[in-house]
Amino acid sequence: MSVLIKKISLWGLVSLWIIQASTAFAQEVGPVTGFPMPRYVSIKASEAYARRGPSRSHRIDWVFQRRNMPVQVVAEHEHWRRVIDRDGAGGWMHYSLLSGVRTAIVEVDMLELHQRPDLDSPVTAQAELGVVAFLNECNGAWCRLDVGGHRGWVPVETLWGVAPGEVIE
Repeated sequence: MSVLIKKISLWGLVSLWIIQASTAFAQEVGPVTGFPMPRYVSIKASEAYARRGPSRSHRIDWVFQRRNMPVQVVAEHEHWRRVIDRDGAGGWMHYSLLSGVRTAIVEVDMLELHQRPDLDSPVTAQAELGVVAFLNECNGAWCRLDVGGHRGWVPVETLWGVAPGEVIE
């Protein structure tokens, strides 16, 4: 009797794992754009208002004053996108203020940029904590950055603005 229970439990665990794995790979898409949600974009304007709701009649809660800063889109409504920054601040922003150009914020002080996606490869430059860098590509574990004319590879976990395992070509 106990052998039968173990077999059922094993198959139940396998079924549960398959359901969880397929749910993890199924990504939600935005109802307006059809793009993945959540997703990262950057701020196109040098000054961008984040409002309490999705219209110009809503109060401004936050003013972003850093062009190319990465933000995460977490909701969509008509021409409006709900965005948050790395600290969770944000609000509803008109889509014309956002860009698909990918950037990321360096989360480690004096982050070493490597010549290749390998910790043993030569260091080409260093980036300070909080610097906004352009993402050239990501292979899931490493991203190639462009920071002030310097290029190099960094581990993805040292950045905010890239999802773990994300591939950017």
